[in-house]
Amino acid sequence: MFWVYMLHCADDSFYIGHTDNLEARFAQHRQGSFAGSYTFRRRPVRLVYSQDFPAREQALEMERRLKGWSRAKKAALIRGDWQEISRLARKRCR
Repeated sequence: MFWVYMLHCADDSFYIGHTDNLEARFAQHRQGSFAGSYTFRRRPVRLVYSQDFPAREQALEMERRLKGWSRAKKAALIRGDWQEISRLARKRCR
């Protein structure tokens, strides 16, 4: 099982990644295990979204897709507001 996840950082930014062990990876972000990582100076972080996938390629594809989304669309995803996600997608296509 693989996961795509989104963290809300202390500076109000979002971090998106993928992993095969969500609990361990989130603990690494919280603890600041990697001094050069995006989240190290943006702690504390909160896990605000995760979705599981059967294959790494699928999780990576979703990670890349989410990284291209607007902040408003990411916020709608966190809220589970699919109607707003759809509206924002249509707005962008115009």
